[in-house]
Amino acid sequence: MAVDERSDSPGTGAEFPPAEQSSTGRRLAVSTAFFSAATGLSRVVGLVREIVAASYFGVSGAMSAFTIAFQVPNLMRALFADAALQGAFVPVFTELLEKGRRKEAFAVASGLLSLITMILGSLTIIFWLTAPWIMPIFAPGFSPHLQDLTVQLSRIMFPIVLLLALSGVIVGMLNSFEHFSVPALAPVVWNLIIIGSLVGLTPLFHGDDRVYSYAIGVLLGTIVQFLLPLPWLRGRGGRFTLNLAWRNAHVLRVLKLMLPVTIALGLINFDALINSIFGTLVNDEAPSAIDKAFRIYMLPQGLFSVAIATILFPTLSRFAARGALGDLRATMSNGIRQILLLLIPSAILMGVLAEPITRLVYQRGAFNTAATDLVSQAMWVWALSLPANGASLLFSRTFFSLQRPWLNTAIAVGNLVVNAGISAALYGPLGVKGVVLGSVAGTLIQVVLQAWYLRFDLGGIEGGRILSAVLRILAAGAALAAVSYAVWDILDHALGRSLAGQIVSLGLGIACGIAVYTAGVLLLRVGEARQIGRLLGGRLRRT
Repeated sequence: MAVDERSDSPGTGAEFPPAEQSSTGRRLAVSTAFFSAATGLSRVVGLVREIVAASYFGVSGAMSAFTIAFQVPNLMRALFADAALQGAFVPVFTELLEKGRRKEAFAVASGLLSLITMILGSLTIIFWLTAPWIMPIFAPGFSPHLQDLTVQLSRIMFPIVLLLALSGVIVGMLNSFEHFSVPALAPVVWNLIIIGSLVGLTPLFHGDDRVYSYAIGVLLGTIVQFLLPLPWLRGRGGRFTLNLAWRNAHVLRVLKLMLPVTIALGLINFDALINSIFGTLVNDEAPSAIDKAFRIYMLPQGLFSVAIATILFPTLSRFAARGALGDLRATMSNGIRQILLLLIPSAILMGVLAEPITRLVYQRGAFNTAATDLVSQAMWVWALSLPANGASLLFSRTFFSLQRPWLNTAIAVGNLVVNAGISAALYGPLGVKGVVLGSVAGTLIQVVLQAWYLRFDLGGIEGGRILSAVLRILAAGAALAAVSYAVWDILDHALGRSLAGQIVSLGLGIACGIAVYTAGVLLLRVGEARQIGRLLGGRLRRT
């Protein structure tokens, strides 16, 4: 629940009348709860997708080829598609809706959709023709066979850039209308289609070519993900028209805002590609191992921080449009504290239980004990940056809502430079741990700089309250680490490594640790824990 609880937040600036404030809080609470549940379901199904893929391909060279082949169009998606477009489009579209200019808002959306189709359609054709020269740049350590496989896989998946860009505008519109359910559930369908493709098509191929089933599933799933939300735009008071009105003042404004947002988000996603590039210099398995660890890392990230940031973004944009910086600051700060409340314990569990988590999630079929060791090494290092990455996501949305994204872009450039420099220095002596440490260091520096500069834009970020909450969360987290590891270790020795034994030992270890952590944050009076408790209690009473 990412809302500003005024009873716990004295002196937070301009306030709504009590009735409006209560209605806004309840609406955001319900939306956040639903979006968190839907996103959590998507992440769980996505993890199932990764488990199925790991059982077929392990961390083989073919799987590493797929990883890089997917990351290149994924980088282009970040540059031109959903998140980048939404970061620039939602504040402008929301502002027009706030002013009652709905037809004009739809005209802006129509202009963007037309331009996107023309530009990214052309880019897709160009990439398809030039992929044999582009893709080997990102796989310097691969053999010619794996480089060729990477090229062909990237050609299959590159059309997702256009599809996701179009989808980004549609989802941004629905979010501006505070409709989150279908966009939140669409990734579940995407993952299910890929799982079906893996199960149904993999046996039709042979050798390394079996990984083509994964790429085909990604393309089919993205087509469905684009089509799924379209019916929910009907009856919204506007219509789409085919036009290339890039001279429209609001379209130009979106494009100008999109440039720094594109660079910032693109650099963030280029971070993953840097990891894979240096991973190929470690060994053929390293890019896949780093990616497999990252998938587990993203489960709590998507469940908590992505959900909170997505729900709050339109609200932050409204506050910025009204000039209500006090409300914007309080809402952002409350969201940051809730993200930290949920991601710090997640990071602790990932760190202390990295090996048993990896073993339970992945180790079957082609995924062996050596793969478990490699992935768990990457995962406990990834865990070091999990809370900072979640906070950085909401800080970025705050910069975007203020329509001042260039500073955030400059900070993202610094993150990329730090990542590349540290990864280059450490991949040799430390292997996958050294590669991931580059990302961790860059993320930590980025979130500190974001917080520092937002202080000036917002007249503070309630840093004292955030620090106080973090110290109490860490105290409870220490108990979480000790209890969860001790319970797991005792049960692991007693029950052994059968699937049932692993589920019981790891499940009870995590459950006992969470119980202790929950008691700790309540005992230490972490206000955000009470907020979540009140939300859950209210929902249980209504059911």
